Amino acid sequence: MDCGEATQLQLKRYKLRAQRINNIFISHLHGDHYLGLMGLLSTMHLMGRSQKLNLYGPKGLSEIITMQLKYSQTVFNYDINFVEVDTTQNKVVHEDNFVQVYSIPLNHRIPCCGYLFAEKKKNRRIKKEVLPNDFSIRNIIRLKHGEDILDEEGNLLYKNAALTLPARKSYSYAFCSDTKYDESIVPMIKGVDLLYHEATFLEEHADRAGNTYHSTAKEAATIAKKAKVGKLILGHFSVRYKELEPIRDEAQTVFENSELALEGEEFILDA
Repeated sequence: MDCGEATQLQLKRYKLRAQRINNIFISHLHGDHYLGLMGLLSTMHLMGRSQKLNLYGPKGLSEIITMQLKYSQTVFNYDINFVEVDTTQNKVVHEDNFVQVYSIPLNHRIPCCGYLFAEKKKNRRIKKEVLPNDFSIRNIIRLKHGEDILDEEGNLLYKNAALTLPARKSYSYAFCSDTKYDESIVPMIKGVDLLYHEATFLEEHADRAGNTYHSTAKEAATIAKKAKVGKLILGHFSVRYKELEPIRDEAQTVFENSELALEGEEFILDA
């Protein structure tokens, strides 16, 4: 989600492989959210990438990339599939075997949207220690899908619950980048396990936040509380704040489970 300057350096710093990235989602076309994209795409090319890359973002993103490629006379080794996202609509923009990704219209100075990542329902888990030795792959797949195992006459051979464990929880994550306070997003992010919401300003600068189409920490926490999310992550801090703890403290007065998005910090959902 988003690709600011030095993204590829941060990937290297935290030992994340750029070539494993197959989908990039850009929220809007202010530079701090996409200026690292051309460098990352070029590095993928130089590293010999051949697999197609899906690039999601608002109107104009494909023009920005293709114009740079045109005037540098560069042809990548791999294809880029540009997917123009309507930032005014809440709808599925990406789907694969594991997740659905929804756009979240945000209220910013230029067209902007967030993204909700919702894991699909997971398969039941096999109890390997009680599984018969001659069990077929086909029957294992049936068990994972929650089916009982029947013989050719329809008689019950194995009850699903005897050979499986419940599926692990499916998690959801909402990424709301630049936006002023707007309760219209609450139904779209209701009950997500983890919410990232910008908190550029403290409440003492609420006028500045409104004028620049940004949010305060208190406003971000209010959205989290109204949406009944699991945890709130605060980010996109104004450079005027040399100490960030007051941002977290302000949010926690409204929504206790609030934390700061600090470089290198991990928030683990899957238990």
